[in-house]
Amino acid sequence: MMGRFSKMHGLGNDFVVIDARSDAIEMTPNLARAIADRHAGIGCDQLILIGNAPDADVSMQIFNADGSEVEACGNATRCVPLFVGRDVSIRTKAGLLEAKAVDGGVSVDMGAPRFAWDAIPLAYPMDTLTMGASWEDLPAPAAVNVGNPHVIFFLDAWDGVNFERLGPLIETDPLFPARINVNFAQVLDDNHIRLIVWERGAGLTRACGTGACATAVAAIRRKLVRGPVTVSLPGGDLVIDWAPGGTITMTGPATHVFNGEADWARF
Repeated sequence: MMGRFSKMHGLGNDFVVIDARSDAIEMTPNLARAIADRHAGIGCDQLILIGNAPDADVSMQIFNADGSEVEACGNATRCVPLFVGRDVSIRTKAGLLEAKAVDGGVSVDMGAPRFAWDAIPLAYPMDTLTMGASWEDLPAPAAVNVGNPHVIFFLDAWDGVNFERLGPLIETDPLFPARINVNFAQVLDDNHIRLIVWERGAGLTRACGTGACATAVAAIRRKLVRGPVTVSLPGGDLVIDWAPGGTITMTGPATHVFNGEADWARF
């Protein structure tokens, strides 16, 4: 069955976006993984299905490159207004999100962060602001759920840190029954953080919107920074704003690269 798709990205975190509102497609982990394959498929970090929703303008389903379905993706959320052609409300597994075009790209209300140990989730009760666990020489991290689970390490320096080895080690640790996104952060000043993210099911990516949100929230809670916070990722900058008790606002660019057509039965 021939189907159309768009290739899009947010700061280099790239997506295959499929419109399933009028032409439904049965997405499976195997099909998502085949489409995402950068050698034999189209290639992407995440595959996005845009569908209909009874309580929102559209729905968004998100599949990682390994075929696993996840609850949230901040960079993909910023692409939805560009894909649909207007400001939209979006129903996701993480909740209802609002995305609108602004100067500097797209702004998204990402909802309120969650901090309870069983909301991350962790395998057993623990303080999530300064966790009583760590790995090798890394400092005690924080954990935040911003629609999907994140653990954040604040490092004085990145020299000698092997992100590609530590990322999957921490992602699959039994402490995290749903696996975890792993953030390595360095606070540069009161309003600026540098960040590298190992994404659950995708590996190191150019940018991670939910990772930037989780990291900024954890840094504000620890009084390391004050919002709004510029989070610099390998692909570029996001601006994150949050005040305790409120919701997170994420602002950054979204880019349409090209449209294509594919026979999904061939994957």
